Amino acid sequence: MEIIRKVSVILIFVALVSFVGGFANAEHNAKVNINTATVEELMSLKGIGEKKAESIVEHREEFGSFATIDDLKGVKGVGDKIFNKIKDQIVVE
Repeated sequence: MEIIRKVSVILIFVALVSFVGGFANAEHNAKVNINTATVEELMSLKGIGEKKAESIVEHREEFGSFATIDDLKGVKGVGDKIFNKIKDQIVVE
């Protein structure tokens, strides 16, 4: 009976770890809305540092919301190379 209890505790522990790990991974996989993202949120994207993030926000404030994610390439410093790194991580809503 003691073995069954230990096995049950281990299985519950594994299930909890899997659940928490899946939740953390889902949060990591969330896309960044480039029309509402802060500088800090934009900096979470691969290849986007503080200066580029600030440029994106300034461009958005000056010209309005992005209609498509491709419009991001109109921001100074965001070319095809950077865009291709982040296109799967961004969204326009």
